Amino acid sequence: MVSAAEDGAKVTSSTDGMASVVKTLTTEILLQEAAEFAEVESKYDEPSLYGVTDGKAIGTYLEHKFTSYLAENYDYIQGNSALGIDLPGVNVDIKVTKSSQPQSSCPFRSASQKVYGLGYGLLVFVYEKYDDSDNRTGRLNMIHTIFVCKERTADYQTTNGILGILSRGGNRDDLVGFIEERNLPLDEIGANQLAERILLEPPIQGYLTMSNALQWRLQYGRAIENAGILDGLLRVK
Repeated sequence: MVSAAEDGAKVTSSTDGMASVVKTLTTEILLQEAAEFAEVESKYDEPSLYGVTDGKAIGTYLEHKFTSYLAENYDYIQGNSALGIDLPGVNVDIKVTKSSQPQSSCPFRSASQKVYGLGYGLLVFVYEKYDDSDNRTGRLNMIHTIFVCKERTADYQTTNGILGILSRGGNRDDLVGFIEERNLPLDEIGANQLAERILLEPPIQGYLTMSNALQWRLQYGRAIENAGILDGLLRVK
């Protein structure tokens, strides 16, 4: 049984009749929990991770552990393949990547994402993995935890080039030429439409590196370097 609480949280009744308050997840709370989670996880020895080198398996482990904790303590819309991101209620996707090559993939929706961003924020956990051969456990040392606001999720070089063209008084033809040089996955009509949009709606400087593919390949090096320094790039831990 669920009833509304005055502060927007929900009150649930357990099988033993005791009531507990489940808070609504917000972006601010998410980042607070991510910082604490990263701190605890960096000290946790996990037997199932011993000897594991598959980055996808490690990412799945960490994402599931974090979202399971959130589900136990907060009310939020859980992600699925149709929604496309892990935390649609707060419009955030979770990424887990190793420090030696901080990158991951994400669904491709349109070429304009390279100019205007993914449309959602990214919570990025960056780890170094250690194995303890004596105890046969693995540990993920979370060396960076950052949050990239959705406004900063466009491609750095693409947005930097476009803003440079606009600052020099460039027109639609200049933009179309640049779009073609950058090999954005667009035909001639699409390139002209995107150029028209850019003239009416100049993009904001992005800080990801996005490689063209059937899925975007995202690289986070620049975002990690500037987290906590530039607006829209937050250093969570």
